[in-house]
Amino acid sequence: MTPTVFHSVRLEEEKCVGCTTCIKHCPTEAIRVRKGRASIIEERCIDCGECIRTCPHGAKKAVSDPLAMLSAFSYKVALPAPSLYSQFPESTSVDRVLSGLVELGFDEVYEVAEAAELVTEATKRLLEEPGRPRPLISSACPAVVKLLQLRFPSLLGQLVPLLPPMEVAARVVKERLHPGKAGVGVFFITPCAGKVTATRSPLGYERSFLDGVIGIKDLYLPLRGALSQAPSRRLARAGARGIGWGRVEGESGAVGERRSISVDGIGNVIGVLEALENGELKDVDFIEALACPGGCVGGPLTVENPYIAKTRLRHREDAAPPAGEGPRAPLDSLAWTEGLRSRLALALDPDMLKALVMMEEMELIAEGLPGLDCGSCGAPTCRALAEDIVRGKASSSDCVFKLRESVRKLARELIALEELQPPGLDREDKAAKS
Repeated sequence: MTPTVFHSVRLEEEKCVGCTTCIKHCPTEAIRVRKGRASIIEERCIDCGECIRTCPHGAKKAVSDPLAMLSAFSYKVALPAPSLYSQFPESTSVDRVLSGLVELGFDEVYEVAEAAELVTEATKRLLEEPGRPRPLISSACPAVVKLLQLRFPSLLGQLVPLLPPMEVAARVVKERLHPGKAGVGVFFITPCAGKVTATRSPLGYERSFLDGVIGIKDLYLPLRGALSQAPSRRLARAGARGIGWGRVEGESGAVGERRSISVDGIGNVIGVLEALENGELKDVDFIEALACPGGCVGGPLTVENPYIAKTRLRHREDAAPPAGEGPRAPLDSLAWTEGLRSRLALALDPDMLKALVMMEEMELIAEGLPGLDCGSCGAPTCRALAEDIVRGKASSSDCVFKLRESVRKLARELIALEELQPPGLDREDKAAKS
């Protein structure tokens, strides 16, 4: 069934066995298991890909665009993410990887790492502005941005209001390198499900300049085959600072802010954001927050182990010049064109009074639940089940412990009823009593 809101992360129902593993790892409680099958609550999903990583049956997947769509354009430009380089051994140079993309059918390559250097310079300038709230939070990871919208709306004003490098790269290609040229198709090679979704539903800007997003997993085998056929071309232009964006600590290292925090893995990100919201981070000016373990090298659309990939990327940084050869852009051309609002998926009802009544009811129901968060009911926590109950999507008997209590109560009532007789048939053994 096609979702009403586009999400790259999808459920393959035929592979789902209802094991409830995914509900325990989803950071926004967006998954429920009912009637032996998982389902994704679209309004809560942030496309972080955590369910893809943790599902033992491969029932979650990320949808990206097929290579076949290149044929719709007369001039094709590939925008490889820096993490693509880390999927191949160090003996395979960046030039060789980029040449392989040309061999696959792309007419030109523009590295997203070049665009990352533009965003780096713009971020530095934002950090120099005295009126900016601190710490600034990187907006490069779309899953983290959506997480703030859902769980930490009070922190939205601290996001870096700049376009992500993939979008900057697309605009450089269309507006500066090929202005007005017809038939140009721009394709991002992504490690991440969240970035696929962000091109369909942009965050901070009205529309994307990208024409397609292709997962590294889908491109890897044909690209590996093309590497042996491709003549080596001098195509690499990005510097170490841009390439480093593909791993955790890469962006903060490029920005050069001494008082910064780099955090990877969605659970760790939540912990840092909770500390920030609670006023515990007093001496931090910049937070680099990435949903995937290891950063983009750990994205669900990659093929290599994230720790091996991170090491490979570091070595490629060492071999690259500090700064690339790409053009620079003024700050206003990289800025968001619209603000972000909190997403109301977690609100119980748009009517505030009704929502308060539902909240009170939810608290009472939650107090009556065992608080074990076992997941047997198909919800990740007892509190989530209480919310589902007040929303009318579940009942208290979905809890196995409450069900057992009800069965025991019913059994006692049946035993008591079995001992009763209708008044006309209820004959006492008076002799026995005497």
